[in-house]
Amino acid sequence: MRAVGHPLADRIATIVVVAVPPVLVALAVVFSWGSLLHWPDLVVLAITYLISGFGIGIGFHRLFTHRSFKTGRSLRATLAICGSAAAEGPVIEWVATHRRHHQFSDREGDPHSPHAGHAPGIAGAVRGLFHAHLGWLFGAPVRADEDRYAKDLTADPLIRFVNRTFVLWVVAGIAIAFGLGVALTGNVAGGLTAMIWGGAARIFLLHHATFSINSLCHFFGGRAFETGDESRNIAWLAVPTFGEAWHNNHHAFPTSARHGLGRHQVDPSARLIWLLEKVGLASDVVRIGPDRMERKALPGR
Repeated sequence: MRAVGHPLADRIATIVVVAVPPVLVALAVVFSWGSLLHWPDLVVLAITYLISGFGIGIGFHRLFTHRSFKTGRSLRATLAICGSAAAEGPVIEWVATHRRHHQFSDREGDPHSPHAGHAPGIAGAVRGLFHAHLGWLFGAPVRADEDRYAKDLTADPLIRFVNRTFVLWVVAGIAIAFGLGVALTGNVAGGLTAMIWGGAARIFLLHHATFSINSLCHFFGGRAFETGDESRNIAWLAVPTFGEAWHNNHHAFPTSARHGLGRHQVDPSARLIWLLEKVGLASDVVRIGPDRMERKALPGR
């Protein structure tokens, strides 16, 4: 979320993007007791959450970071824009940070590990979890060199354009929520309440779903594979993150288009990639065979 070379502007932008949505959500909850919350608001929240959530999970993560599949330029641009609307930072910065996380996972140099550099014991665990979830956004920055970690994206003019116009896509996401609210209710007041729930509330909820991958999924949950770090799988978190919370699976096989590798591991993002492949919009989808999984499986899995 921070722009290289402008630390003060960076910090202000981070504070605004992270702090304003929960404040607006709190106000919306207070007002909702007076019937400000209606079914169109929930519909808009669901639609915008799906769009930006898949933009992050399928676009920023599985396509741009790990190149789990290939697609055409139009869909690449669409996924980059949808992910940008989540207000988690420009696409190239997001990708560079995540690739650095994989290189140094739970070791010194990991931008958001709950373990590296934190003391043992309960107090150290609490500080580590806070750092991994949110604190790393405000502390001394651990920069991921975009020319090193995301050279493929800095060389792509289309992605560079979406990256430069990041704020535009955040605003567009909020504007779409307003437009949907007006369309569903037929009045501006409905658009304004939909903008709160499909804008601020959606950004707040998706932020903390994503942040929980960095914090909770490196501290709690089960492990199926040997990865050399503390990545974990959390089943309940896989629902609001569209399959991203099968994090130990992901760290074992980072390029896999499917994170829910088990029979009953829900992974909506993988299903959508499968659908895109069936209609000819995705190709070269990376799949992990049972032999590879068996070689990395932990005893008793």
